[in-house]
Amino acid sequence: QVQLVESGGGLVQAGGSLRLSCAASGLTFITFSRYAMGWFRQAPGKEREFVAAISWSDNNTRYADSVKGRFTASRDNAKNTVYLQMNSLKPEDTAVYYCAADLTAILWTTPSNYDYWGQGTQVTVSS
Repeated sequence: QVQLVESGGGLVQAGGSLRLSCAASGLTFITFSRYAMGWFRQAPGKEREFVAAISWSDNNTRYADSVKGRFTASRDNAKNTVYLQMNSLKPEDTAVYYCAADLTAILWTTPSNYDYWGQGTQVTVSS
């Protein structure tokens, strides 16, 4: 069973930066290398939307158009942790951010394709 724990959310002014972390546990490193990790967000009254995804094994990444050039996904395999560096934050980035793991290692953009989810961390960007 995979456990995912996000951290790093908070309140920041527009134009500021935050770095989210997602620590994964429950499986060996070899198994983790088969997972793709996704970042999603959900604002009040809206559907959960794709933000970014990164593979464990070859560092491939994929981003939503709305965050491309501002957000960067990365990972530290030794710590079984993925990160989302968020720069130039905007009020419309305000949401609960979730990380998710996909056993098929495909960088899906659809939430239903992911097998495991963290509990989420709140990001609030003030104008």
